[in-house]
Amino acid sequence: MGLFIVQAALGLTLEQRLGMLRTLRVLGVSGRNLVLALSLELLLLGLVGALAGITSGVWLARLLLPDVAATLGSLYSAGLGQELNLPWHYWVGGLAVSLGGLLLAGSSVLWRAARLNILELGQMQAWRSGYRRQLSLMSIGGAFTMGVALALYVWLHFQPPGDGLVTGFTLVAALLLASALWLPPFLALLLKALTHLARRRPLIHWALADMQLQLPRLSLAMMALLIALATNLGVGSMVGGFRLTFLDWLDQRLVAPLYLNAPTEQYADIDAWLADRPEIFERLLTRRSDATLQTATTQEGSRSLGTPIELYGITPGESLTPHWPLLATQQDRSSAWAAFSDGAIFINEQLATAENLSPGDRLTLNAPGANETLTIAAIYPDYGNPSGQVLMASPQLAARFDALPSSMGLVLSDNADVDTLRAALRERFDLGSDALSDQREIKRVATEIFERTFTITRALNGLTLAVAALALFTSLLAQARSRRQQLAPLWALGISRSQLAQLSLAQLGGAALVTGILALPLGIAITWGLVAIINVAAFGWRLPLYLFPSEMAVTLATAVTVALLSAALPALRFWRTPPRTLLAEEANQ
Repeated sequence: MGLFIVQAALGLTLEQRLGMLRTLRVLGVSGRNLVLALSLELLLLGLVGALAGITSGVWLARLLLPDVAATLGSLYSAGLGQELNLPWHYWVGGLAVSLGGLLLAGSSVLWRAARLNILELGQMQAWRSGYRRQLSLMSIGGAFTMGVALALYVWLHFQPPGDGLVTGFTLVAALLLASALWLPPFLALLLKALTHLARRRPLIHWALADMQLQLPRLSLAMMALLIALATNLGVGSMVGGFRLTFLDWLDQRLVAPLYLNAPTEQYADIDAWLADRPEIFERLLTRRSDATLQTATTQEGSRSLGTPIELYGITPGESLTPHWPLLATQQDRSSAWAAFSDGAIFINEQLATAENLSPGDRLTLNAPGANETLTIAAIYPDYGNPSGQVLMASPQLAARFDALPSSMGLVLSDNADVDTLRAALRERFDLGSDALSDQREIKRVATEIFERTFTITRALNGLTLAVAALALFTSLLAQARSRRQQLAPLWALGISRSQLAQLSLAQLGGAALVTGILALPLGIAITWGLVAIINVAAFGWRLPLYLFPSEMAVTLATAVTVALLSAALPALRFWRTPPRTLLAEEANQ
């Protein structure tokens, strides 16, 4: 998107300087020297911009680093320093990417400037003379890029689910690029068809034909807007779906209103004491232990792995079993839980993805003093866990691997007094203030961590839209004078300035609305790529695909709003232009 915006800005800047370029050529400056001077100008401006961008980026990174470090530590137990220290090659790499992108974006503009005829150099139509051929090249390039995307999808289809992170990003990038390349040809065809339909409505016919003339200047800004809208919709839908899934997963996991974290040696006494309390409906004891996944026996055969994993034990009681989510089972849900109580295991989606396991496979687990071969009864989702996990019934885990208790969920009767029970536990067993956790507090903290994780994502989404709007605004502002020259004859024919200003708003608003409509399926495709390919390859678990009509409506409204705000100032300036100025413009035609 940045390359599109830079290329559009460079093209408009050179177009505004055509008169000066023509004068220099007439005075004897060769095309080679002219292009060399313009390239040097680009490098100097790019160097200043790159240094300013890298410096501001480092400042922003240092500002956000503490929150990001806290979030990653809470969600993924990842250690991240509190200070940002960048080696010299990061600065050099940033400069190289910035200057390389600038030269890539400006190369076509410089090439066109070097090859233009001197007599045509001052005519705006010279910049549009090859646009039809450019549309054909865009169509071919879009078709080729879409073919690459389809080939990558077919290749990923035959790969293990956990592979293909780079390929997944490449697939999403190819979809974005192909859609952006197809946008100008599609708009050109649509405008041509509408122009034919409106041939009996002179003013509308002129507005559509005029929009065709504006398309060469606006196409890059519209491409940037399409990418920004589709990316925002895709990332927003992924984040919204993750939020719904995460909150639902918390509700399924945290079924007890009170959770106890006590010293290991106290659990036996606490469990015996709670067994006689009438307000306790169920005690959900959990256990933890570390083990090594030695071998996996599947339908294809036996494989030696040696993978470190976590053993986690739960109590399959009446409160937990109906709510615990399962993604795949060997037979059905009730059979899976029955087998689980008898000694079978559940594995999380991360482990199933990483080792290509499925229900019915057998795993050999090795822990200090124990070596067991167990059957997989089901696979369950485990969002946020970066490692593989094997789930066992807590009594089975204690008997087979001598795992120690780690926590206990307390399911209370309907008439139980939580505060009284909390006070009694603290007094009886001398527990600290942090030994008992309320379910609502756990959910609140988890939700806060989640929201903080994606605050930066939402900020970056807003930034991409702002940059796209800026590109559109600068495109319209750069051609404001030439637009006034084109609208002056219509004013002279009796059409009021307010009508012409409204017509300009309608032109750009309609083009933006079409762009927003095209961004909807592209955004859905990006959401699918994020949740079904990239997320699985990066984290080992897949999110459900959620579509939000409200997000789509916001996307369309954003497209039109961005376009209208970008066109507002040029339209206002034209509406406030004195009649004498319009008469002078009309006389210069």
